[in-house]
Amino acid sequence: MGAVTLDVADLGLMTRFYRDGVGLEIVSADAGGIVTLGRGTVPLVHLRHRAQLKHAGPSEAGLFHTAVLFPDQASLATAIASVVNIFPASFTGSADHLVSEAFYFDDPEGNGVELYFDHPQESWLRTGGQIQMDTLPLDPRGFLESHFDESVRGTNAHTPVTIGHVHLSVGSIDQARDFYINQLGFSQTFAWHGQALFVAAGGYHHHLAMNTWRSRGAGIRQPTLGIGIIEIAIPGIDGKGAVSERLTHFGHTIRESSEGFDVDDPWGNTVRIIGKD
Repeated sequence: MGAVTLDVADLGLMTRFYRDGVGLEIVSADAGGIVTLGRGTVPLVHLRHRAQLKHAGPSEAGLFHTAVLFPDQASLATAIASVVNIFPASFTGSADHLVSEAFYFDDPEGNGVELYFDHPQESWLRTGGQIQMDTLPLDPRGFLESHFDESVRGTNAHTPVTIGHVHLSVGSIDQARDFYINQLGFSQTFAWHGQALFVAAGGYHHHLAMNTWRSRGAGIRQPTLGIGIIEIAIPGIDGKGAVSERLTHFGHTIRESSEGFDVDDPWGNTVRIIGKD
């Protein structure tokens, strides 16, 4: 996964959350109202100032959460402690998903944020071609007591975090499967009772997830605050070209950009395909 673009109303407050809370660094900021945060020179979150937009309704399609992947439990614990200390009302829950341990927050404008780390891939269970995931209790206090070390707080900025996955609220799982698997080319890794679908490439547990828990039947999004662009990095120029040809074959309008090309999913979420060396 590449960077995620969020359209935001309060650029200063949102920058503070992802910088001072989550622990990302400002990579760039321009006069047009876009602040890019990441690690080193690698962008992970673009905050795009769009004060004229309104919040989406609770049953509309859009972002469920952006998931930031940490390389180990210690760096994850440092980020959790920081967010809870600066934004104490943002914490919404935690879970052991068998493949990962995850902690959930809402940023100041209500966008879901997951901070997580992966268990070793050799420990993931596979049954019938699916990676087994679950939602089991995970005590946040116990996690911090076991893994938080105040003495390493200042070194957290050097850990190589990434966007691990993006989870969307959609109107239909069948439509999501058709677009993200049959057309875009991901593989299904897990499905849950016709209400959630998890897809990935390269054997990962999921790069994208879609659910209808609060958005079943939702149609195309109107311009609102929240998710703006989801970037997917495809290895090599040939790989990106093959995806473009396949999407064009299925009748999608491709919009060229400086980084690659954009296409809309069935709910109007902009997916940006970029090349990766």
